[in-house]
Amino acid sequence: MTENTPLLSVQHLSVFFQTPAGSFQAVKDISFDLYKGETLALVGESGSGKSVSALSAMRLLPYPLATHSAESSITFDGEELLTKPEKDMRRIRGQKIGMIFQEPLTALNPLHTIQKQIGEVLYLHQNMNKNQVNARILELLDLVGLGGLKDRLKAYPHQLSGGQRQRVMIAMALANDPDLLIADEPTTALDVTVQAQILDLLEDLKAKLNMSLLIITHDLGIVKKMADRVCVMRSGEIVESGQTTTIFDAPTHDYTKTLIGTIPQNKIHTAKEDAAPLIEAKNIKVFFPQKKNFFGKPISYVKAVNDISVTIPEGQTIGIVGESGSGKTTLGLALLRLQSSDGAIVFQGRDISSASKKDLKQLRADAQIVFQDPFGSLSPRLSIEQIIEEGLKVHHKNLSKAEREERVIDALTKVRMDPATRHRYPHEFSGGQRQRISIARALVLKPRLLVLDEPTSALDVSVQAEIVKLLQDLQADENLTYLFISHDLRVVRAMAHYLIVMKDGTIIEEGPAKQIFETPGKEYTKTLLDAALNLRATGTQS
Repeated sequence: MTENTPLLSVQHLSVFFQTPAGSFQAVKDISFDLYKGETLALVGESGSGKSVSALSAMRLLPYPLATHSAESSITFDGEELLTKPEKDMRRIRGQKIGMIFQEPLTALNPLHTIQKQIGEVLYLHQNMNKNQVNARILELLDLVGLGGLKDRLKAYPHQLSGGQRQRVMIAMALANDPDLLIADEPTTALDVTVQAQILDLLEDLKAKLNMSLLIITHDLGIVKKMADRVCVMRSGEIVESGQTTTIFDAPTHDYTKTLIGTIPQNKIHTAKEDAAPLIEAKNIKVFFPQKKNFFGKPISYVKAVNDISVTIPEGQTIGIVGESGSGKTTLGLALLRLQSSDGAIVFQGRDISSASKKDLKQLRADAQIVFQDPFGSLSPRLSIEQIIEEGLKVHHKNLSKAEREERVIDALTKVRMDPATRHRYPHEFSGGQRQRISIARALVLKPRLLVLDEPTSALDVSVQAEIVKLLQDLQADENLTYLFISHDLRVVRAMAHYLIVMKDGTIIEEGPAKQIFETPGKEYTKTLLDAALNLRATGTQS
């Protein structure tokens, strides 16, 4: 391969999917080249075809339901991939081309430990003995910032936070020093400080190994920081491409201008200063046993939430920020009684700390949650309509089928989804669309409290702004109360009245959001804000 020969060349790629409604073209005659040592970003909204294009290079689409046109060609290091035998593709995957998938919880095997899953990649492609494999695993954990997991190699994916799972995926992709790394939303589940660390790591590895990067993302901050060139995709087509600096400084296509100019707007409505508390929690503790003695009695604990008290006034948004594993989500689950805890929890004037399952039924209608991983929280066996109306069947049994359908349509409309898609299933939607469906499922019961656990992490920037505006409008119109858990401080800044900063299960700093964003009092908070501002700076101000 000469210096001017692309490492990866995609020419006239078209991808079709066979569906019950007929053939659907997801990618429409796109072409691009990626050279040795270069970083190319495929950017676009959910459903634009960017992930399908990347998966085509790995031959990981659901064939034969997926097909390519006769003119389609993908060459890697001069070899045609679309016609290569599967046994040869297995050699290339992982060894020559590595991939970081968007949703680590579904990409990792729930039945295997972290040690086994990282080690499997090494056993398949390297002539290493057991000691060498174990040494390489420890090295990889250090590289991706998981040195603290060295004594938890026997942990399973569900025992790790979302950010930790994503870093395990990155370790697996980097295990064999591939020539090309395809990163599909590589930092979606990570907090901003770790995002910056991972992106710096990828840049360092790229320089050290002369590795090429193909980044698929909706995060324009990542694109500006990482990419040499950009291809902007919409509805399966590349509408604009060029050098990153040119695209950001002088975009020519209206769609590109919209992507660059769209950020969540700070439009926090004025909340009542004397609003009654909707939730009062005192001395909340959630400890998980870590080690046990010979008789099975716990002798050490992971203090996920350590003696935290919080008050959530009615009609306000409490933002909770912190790094992965800080206890943000565990605190939210404890307040909803979805995670057992010690301490007192009062909801709407009622002590629910020891309430029975029957007594908690009304709470389930009044307090809803949107989970971080939409694919894992939506049943693959139910249609979208069945998923959204499920709560109505439990809490509003008097509604007729037509009335339930009307509410489902209304909920989908509010989250900018076409109601006509309600008969489809979760796997037929993009990651961003699935998150919007999760929000619709929560909103359909018209709750008093909505716990939002990374509600915009899987959404492209324009949809993020729409969802944030939707949540702001709903709060103003219906006096909704939000507990907003996120690592995206740009979104939190647009939403929160009050901010709680967590680290290692404790509150580091708390106070009015405006005050903390402008004059943080703790060094840890300053570090979070600096990482967020440096990563998100795309020529506009949030």
